[in-house]
Amino acid sequence: MLSTRCASRAALRVPHPPRLCRNISSKQRPQIRAATHPYAQRRQQHFVRSIATVTALWATATAWQWFNGDKFFREVHAEEPPQEQELSFEKPRRQAVSEEDNRNILSSQHLQVQKSWENPGVYAWGSNTGKVVAPDSQESFIKTPRRIPFFDGVLLRDIKLDRNFAAAIDEKGDLLQWGTAFSKDTTQPTPTLKGRNLTSLAISRDRIIALSASGTVYSIPVSQEEQKNGPKPASTSWIPFWGSSNNISYRIRTPENLGWNERVTSISSGLEHALMLTSSGRLFSFASGTENFPSKGQLGIPRLTWKTRPSGTFDIPHEVTTLKGFPIQHIATGDYHSLVNDVNGRAFGFGDNSAGQLGFDFNPEAMFIDAPSLLPTQKLYSGTAQQACVTKVFAGGNTSFLTIEATKPVASTRDSTRVQADTWAFGFGLTGQLGNGRWIHNQSTPIKVPAFSGLYEYDENTNSVIPIRLAHVSVGASHAAGIMDNVASVAVSGKSKKLTENDTNWGRDILFWGNNEFYQLGTGKRKNEPTPTYIQPLDQAAEEERAASVLSWGRQKGEKGMHRFQISPRAKVKVNGRTVDLEQRVECGRGVTAVYSAV
Repeated sequence: MLSTRCASRAALRVPHPPRLCRNISSKQRPQIRAATHPYAQRRQQHFVRSIATVTALWATATAWQWFNGDKFFREVHAEEPPQEQELSFEKPRRQAVSEEDNRNILSSQHLQVQKSWENPGVYAWGSNTGKVVAPDSQESFIKTPRRIPFFDGVLLRDIKLDRNFAAAIDEKGDLLQWGTAFSKDTTQPTPTLKGRNLTSLAISRDRIIALSASGTVYSIPVSQEEQKNGPKPASTSWIPFWGSSNNISYRIRTPENLGWNERVTSISSGLEHALMLTSSGRLFSFASGTENFPSKGQLGIPRLTWKTRPSGTFDIPHEVTTLKGFPIQHIATGDYHSLVNDVNGRAFGFGDNSAGQLGFDFNPEAMFIDAPSLLPTQKLYSGTAQQACVTKVFAGGNTSFLTIEATKPVASTRDSTRVQADTWAFGFGLTGQLGNGRWIHNQSTPIKVPAFSGLYEYDENTNSVIPIRLAHVSVGASHAAGIMDNVASVAVSGKSKKLTENDTNWGRDILFWGNNEFYQLGTGKRKNEPTPTYIQPLDQAAEEERAASVLSWGRQKGEKGMHRFQISPRAKVKVNGRTVDLEQRVECGRGVTAVYSAV
């Protein structure tokens, strides 16, 4: 066994000739033996064969490329090498044919203001299931602003919209109504209450509250059938023994115990209740719907229920005596809650607080507050040395807004105080209607809206920096629109002198936010917006015509301009050959929105 193993070792060893080993040291001999080992020889042969194979494949590929050109390699590569783009130079702007044409080319905002003066009317969008935003259309949604042809060239005093009915007051003070809840057979706005010189409107679930120039408050049913068949009050006349019956049913709800020369100046309504503000700062409330009596404290009368109401009609007005001594300046109503502020900058709330819409902490054992309660607005500025003054209140659905001016003494030779204008929101915000960029179910503590807070601009007229206030907020059931009181220009109105061709008009910024389930934000997309956002100009045809006539610097081919809608401020302009005091207003309803020309 041992001899066999030794024989095998001997067979593996290759003998060297004596002359090769004569001059080699003992350290180099093992390396030589390893190099001449049969395994090493096989590895060397394998390496040579690999090199030969690769060389053959390369030669074959080269020949194939030579024979078929670059087709093979073009198919193998995923992308072609980038080609140099041809430089495109800006084309010269179209030459203006007049000064006004030059202003339209220079500014999209100027064009919007001019079009609102030249073509007054109503733009509406959102849900159309009730034939409100497009009475002559079968579409369920109107995704972007669209004109209602009936109101082309018509000026309005006010307009209010719900999903199934709408009401407006024309320039003469007559009431117009439309929508399926008014009449399923009528496809155009129809005059109803006429000859009352109405000035403003409010709507509940099934009734319209209208205010006349004399301070008379009317409560009119929405349904045309009820208007025809309901009781009609007898009208009076200055001619003895001359009287006639009105052609529609309505009730007068003006408070009876008004003082000398005191009249109702403002109205607001929720789904079941309404508020009335008088010229003396007194506040009255009454039931504005017929389906349910207010039961969540929104009337502001403690312990007032259906069972405890006084004798007489169920919708008799009640004075909110708790607020005596606090002259009220502004009023606002949501679906089931109320907000007011007085002349001294204090805010009060009463009614439903289930979503924190009164600004008080949520209490599951007390879901509503039936007496006006003071909001602790000064706490919002604790530690800042600023004094808070509530200037306006707004409400709708289950959401509320406050505008506050916070003043702080500063060491300045020009101004003794600095004013900061802020907007605060509270209540239900699960669909973004709080406007603070968040989705919140219950926001009982007022939270600041960044888009409308702490803003300043330079006023060239006074050569000073001024705060940008919030002029108005229209709050619908779940969305809202805010108009900023930024410096506007209506210098080019036909009477101006010493103007150049480069002087232009511009309006006020308007932003929309909240629920967009029915495309009521006007963005053209069905996406909720928790942050106030701009929309495109209302008159898209005029905007596209302008864009086609001018090429902006740096704009690529096919790129659209980012022009935003600006609402026109009040100005004296010529309409149909007569001078009128005209402005654009916005109105948010229940899933619908409208912008109209108002006098």
